[in-house]
Amino acid sequence: MRRFLVISIPIVSIALFILIMLSDSVLKKPLTNNDNIPEAIELVINDIDNGDWTRAESNATKLHDTWDKVVRRVQFSGEKDEIDGFYKNIARLRGAIAAKDKSNAYMELYEAYEHWENLGR
Repeated sequence: MRRFLVISIPIVSIALFILIMLSDSVLKKPLTNNDNIPEAIELVINDIDNGDWTRAESNATKLHDTWDKVVRRVQFSGEKDEIDGFYKNIARLRGAIAAKDKSNAYMELYEAYEHWENLGR
C-alpha cells in the first residue's frame, strides 16, 4: 500500500498540473455574460469610432473589470508576459481615451486583442 501511494501521488499530481497548464482554451471562454474580453474590446472600439469618449472611458473601465475576472482563471495557464502586456495596454488605453487620441486608442485595443489571442498558446 505504501509503495502504491509513493508512486501514485506524484503521478496524479503531475497529471493535474499538466491539465491546469493546458486548460487555457477552456478557461478563456466566457462563463457568464460579463466576462467576454473580445466583446468588451469591440464595445470600446465602437465607442471610439462614434467619438463617444465618455462612454469609451466607461467601457474601458468595464474592460479592466472584465480582465480582472478572467485573469484569475487563466493566470496558471497563461504566460506572465501576455498578462502583464494586457494590463499595460489597458492603462495606456485609458490615457489615450483621456487625451481623446483615436490612433493610440486603436493601437492599444488591437494590441490588447493580440495579447488575448496569444494568451496560452
